[in-house]
Amino acid sequence: MPLRHPLHRPTAISPSSVLLLRRTFSLLHAFADPYSLSAALRACSAASLLRPGQQAHALAVTSSLASNPLVAARLVDMYSACHRLAAAALVFDSAEPSALSNRVLWSTLIVGLVQNGDARSAMERFRSMRAGAVETNHFTLPTVLSACASERAIRFGRQVHGCAVRAGFCSSPFVQSSLVSLYSNCADLGSAKRVLESSDSDDPISWNALIVNCTRGSLHADALSLFAEMHRRGLALDEFTYPSALNSAAYMGDLGTGGCIHCLVLLSGFDSHMHVANALVDMYGKLGSLNCAQGVFDRMPRRDVVTWTSLLVGLVRQGSHDVALQLYSDMRAHGVDPDEFATAGVLSSCAGSTALELGRQVHAASARRGIDTFLSVSNSLISMYARSGSINDACAVFDTSPRRDAITWTALIVGCAQNGRGRDSLRLYDEMLEAGVRPDYVTFIGLLFSCSHAGLVEPGRAHFESMEKVYGIAPGPEHYACMIDLLGRSGRVEEAVDLLEGMSGKPDATVWKALLAACRVHRNAGLAERAAERLFELAPADAVPYVMLSNVYSAAGRWGDVARVRSLMRARGVSKEPGRSWMEQDGAVHVFRAGERELERAAEIFAKVAEMMQRIEEEGHTADTGFALHDEGEEEKAAELAHHSERLAVAWALISVPRGKPIRVYKNLRVCGDCHTTLKLVAKVYERTIVLRDANCFHHMREGFCSCGDYW
Repeated sequence: MPLRHPLHRPTAISPSSVLLLRRTFSLLHAFADPYSLSAALRACSAASLLRPGQQAHALAVTSSLASNPLVAARLVDMYSACHRLAAAALVFDSAEPSALSNRVLWSTLIVGLVQNGDARSAMERFRSMRAGAVETNHFTLPTVLSACASERAIRFGRQVHGCAVRAGFCSSPFVQSSLVSLYSNCADLGSAKRVLESSDSDDPISWNALIVNCTRGSLHADALSLFAEMHRRGLALDEFTYPSALNSAAYMGDLGTGGCIHCLVLLSGFDSHMHVANALVDMYGKLGSLNCAQGVFDRMPRRDVVTWTSLLVGLVRQGSHDVALQLYSDMRAHGVDPDEFATAGVLSSCAGSTALELGRQVHAASARRGIDTFLSVSNSLISMYARSGSINDACAVFDTSPRRDAITWTALIVGCAQNGRGRDSLRLYDEMLEAGVRPDYVTFIGLLFSCSHAGLVEPGRAHFESMEKVYGIAPGPEHYACMIDLLGRSGRVEEAVDLLEGMSGKPDATVWKALLAACRVHRNAGLAERAAERLFELAPADAVPYVMLSNVYSAAGRWGDVARVRSLMRARGVSKEPGRSWMEQDGAVHVFRAGERELERAAEIFAKVAEMMQRIEEEGHTADTGFALHDEGEEEKAAELAHHSERLAVAWALISVPRGKPIRVYKNLRVCGDCHTTLKLVAKVYERTIVLRDANCFHHMREGFCSCGDYW
């Protein structure tokens, strides 16, 4: 919580005052004295005017006034305000010995150092001040204590506390709040509370300082307990108290307490205060109560970039990507420039809703404002491009990123894995280790996913074993699922079963689905039934295991069992998500469903599908009717496959998307084997690049080949 320090400097002066100041200098040359010169320097400090301040300094030297303690203090203050600490220190060190006994001069230098972020130097100057027997005061002590708090120098802070006790300044509210900030910032809540209890009166400033620092130090339960005690004592809750308590409630996941605090906000009339309202929007967004967040947002009389960002990030966190994109558009329409947090959030929504073109526009806007180099923005850009299938753009952002952390490396490692560049993921991992960046939980998910989709059994096994042995990261369900998928794809189904049964915890649905997928590849119906039964128990409303088991039966020609599974789904009220594909063109999203005839330009689309099938048949393609899901004749099965949603989308794209531009199609389910083969051949005969994202990964198809290596 920002306190107004007794030596707090005014932030600005008006243009007319600046003009008056310049006229004053002409008079000072004739009538210079310590008081008029001090006033001029104070005006320079207020507006951070370096050149006029230097002129005043020159005048002080030529008038033999530079050694005057009042003038010297104002010179130090002026140079500190202009961020010229070396000049401020030089003025101080050049002062005559008599001036160095002036505590105002010392206080001014120490305040300037702290305000410019040089806490260590401020502490050393205070040590010198005490060594010179210069008396301290209630102006200097809070500043030194804040320096100790920022450096977490609790031992030095305790010594300063002793000085305050001996000098009799512990009753000062500024000293008390600074002591509370020091101890709470250093996680010594006991000492902070003792300072509060030793106070003659309950000072809201000190209580606020303790609550704020508990929140900043992630001591959220303590912050809420102190808030409750503050309310019980009848102390005034203000615009500093409420945001900290709301933030702690959000991090604790405590919607009930957050709602109670909201009631207090309404009763005390602080709901119109922007900082408090922003904290309410942020809390409700973090806790997934988006209607409440929107309600607070709509009732705010004024909104700033934090307001918009809080709601936008809340929407992104809950997966409401389309609403988040609309909010971003409204934000820009209201003339609010998104900051790095809003930009990172909207890029996540662009990835989540496959809005690649909008993502490019956000990228361009962030570059114009110079925030594309922020770490959070560059990380989000890499993730957005990778998750949209534009992996070359993701690599370009990575290569130009000025800074990289574990998230940066992991985003590209996972992106390469999803886009069929498994070996590039492994290479990036080696470079990450060479750069001294430690991998995390998510990094290994990307690595193992890469190995699984590239068929790299031994490297995958080595990375899996290194997690706990080398990095102390316990494998989670996602890692086991990747390993089981890797072993299952490579035909080592029994080894996959052994790994599953040897897990330290109970396998969850993700792990069993990986085993069931392996059974689909190798047509192991017996094991598939076992995996499906476990999934029916773990996720009874999930249609995926029913569909996967049905696919195993249909591939084996067991149509009676296919009918039994479908009947079981109906009896249990489980509905399968309809397959659909979509693509973006000229700002519009076009959606396609298997066999759907109610389409714009349907006649052209189905004619193009027929043309596609004829041309690839001339290349020797024969439909693999084993992927058909209904017990029909071979011709009917081939016709069913020909009208899968991704083929309709590609047919429409061949009509509408200019040559030379990649065709980008998104599908909500896993692409079947026959469609995969078909689209590879379509890319070849039409000399186009097709980028298909299914539920598993991206398929970059060109000249009859796919980036997945037919291993997905």
